[in-house]
Amino acid sequence: MPIGVDYGGTKIEAIAIAPDGRELCRRRVATPRHDYSGSLDAIARIVAEVRELSGLHDEPVGIGIPGAVDADGRVFNGNSTWLVGQPLAADLQERMGCVVRVANDANCFVLSEAIDGAGRGAKIVFGAILGTGVGGGLVINGTMVEGASGMAGEWGHSPMPIGDIGEFPGPQCFCGQHGCVEQWLAGPGLEADYARDCAIPSGTGPRVQEIVARAQQGEAQAEAALQRHRRRLARALASVVNVLDPDVIVLGGGVSNLPGLAEELPELMRPYIYSTHSAVTVRRAVYGDSSGVRGAARIADGEV
Repeated sequence: MPIGVDYGGTKIEAIAIAPDGRELCRRRVATPRHDYSGSLDAIARIVAEVRELSGLHDEPVGIGIPGAVDADGRVFNGNSTWLVGQPLAADLQERMGCVVRVANDANCFVLSEAIDGAGRGAKIVFGAILGTGVGGGLVINGTMVEGASGMAGEWGHSPMPIGDIGEFPGPQCFCGQHGCVEQWLAGPGLEADYARDCAIPSGTGPRVQEIVARAQQGEAQAEAALQRHRRRLARALASVVNVLDPDVIVLGGGVSNLPGLAEELPELMRPYIYSTHSAVTVRRAVYGDSSGVRGAARIADGEV
């Protein structure tokens, strides 16, 4: 019965799950931001609490992080920058006295959904996370695919396929490029697009839920922003389909809950998919925000 930890920018969550997928217990603490040593302490403390509550003791621990791990066991490409360059798994193993396995949080998300969530029973499952950023992961035949450098499925920093007039070169991304998928499809990207269309100063416009509310009240500019977002997401995901030909695309993150998004995407994607016989299904995550931590527990025993 493994223990999973989801390390986020604002919270650290830990659970213990039974072999049949039942959640035994859960604990959550605030993330000590910009504090690596404090993060190690917080993870060790919350795991100890879960062990006490669940009756588990020396079982392995799986941890999902916003980043990847290189061949030397050091974190890279994480937006929790205080983890970057650190041997997270080794340091935690020393503190907790058990086996620790670390993986990208998006990979953990899609693994959870592929095993017993929205992608259960499917051969190829792609997970697309749409939140404050855009992430992704890939599972084939129940096995998490990390790739040669740990970046498989990370489509957020691919360039957005150009479609609408005015999209090139696109907003500048923190990675140094312009027009990344993340800059268009993440929550802040949708908000910035609405603000540009309304000539509102950057960072002062409404948040995603307010844009949705305005559209529901009949505001044309809000509805147009949501439609642009849907078309862009369809083009971006069609590129994924053309490369991977997945059975299921699972949507996660707060933006995935936009009304009608999962239902409309298959038809919007169709003109951009090479195969006229594509049978890809788009579904929302069954476990929502809990998919990441459940997937982390799944990697703990090293079986997937």
